[in-house]
Amino acid sequence: MTDTFAIAVAQFAPTADAAANLDAVAQLVATACRRGARLVVLPEYSSYFVDPFDTSLAENAQELDGPFVQRLTAIAGEHDVVVVAGLLEKAGDGRRVRNTVVAVGAGGLIAHYRKLHLYDAFGQRESDWVEPGDLAPPLTFALGGLRFGLMTCYDLRFPEVGRQLVDAGADVLLVPAEWVRGPLKEHHWRTLLHARAIENTVFVAAADHPPPLGVGNSLIVDPQGVELAAVGTATDVAVAHLDVGAIARVRRVNPALTLRRFRVEPA
Repeated sequence: MTDTFAIAVAQFAPTADAAANLDAVAQLVATACRRGARLVVLPEYSSYFVDPFDTSLAENAQELDGPFVQRLTAIAGEHDVVVVAGLLEKAGDGRRVRNTVVAVGAGGLIAHYRKLHLYDAFGQRESDWVEPGDLAPPLTFALGGLRFGLMTCYDLRFPEVGRQLVDAGADVLLVPAEWVRGPLKEHHWRTLLHARAIENTVFVAAADHPPPLGVGNSLIVDPQGVELAAVGTATDVAVAHLDVGAIARVRRVNPALTLRRFRVEPA
């Protein structure tokens, strides 16, 4: 019998109401778990979001052990699941914040990742408000026979982020995002998610904000780039059952990782 691991992407639109965001997270995680999920990926900025950015970001930023992570821990414990979500984290200078992704289980924080590549593109200036993460060895965590790595939104446009995670042993790339709508942006989103899966022969699971700000289309892709499950433009959950043995089978046929002749190193 094939070993599988059920993973969900949960799509919703976080707001400036932190309590309402947590209530939405709780409902989406409960829905995902009723459908069998053991890990749930939620969007970037799940704890707090405002458009356009303003000084309220710093006012609503939290520590890694703050109320948002504490509530995620309670939610994870209630459902015996791991929850991955975007956290607005306090930064060192008190003016900017950190765009952080946390992975939380019943015992608390398992791993965290601070966004490396800030969205200073397409007319946006995320770096005016957000402090970039430090260059450091990637953190991964294991669950259900798979190893998971974290990245965030605009990082998708930098293939070395995914490759570094795969070099650290990741079998699944988890991508909370707020992929801003615009000309061809949905096409870019879907293409890059499939490309990161194909070039690394891994699973990719990504959760976005729905329209009107995000493109929606939260989805789960397998190591050959086949879309396993997806959400359209609604607030909803999609669940896929990952075949734990698929990566080894794909890499026997397509050993691209072992044939490469370049390493990934910090710039």
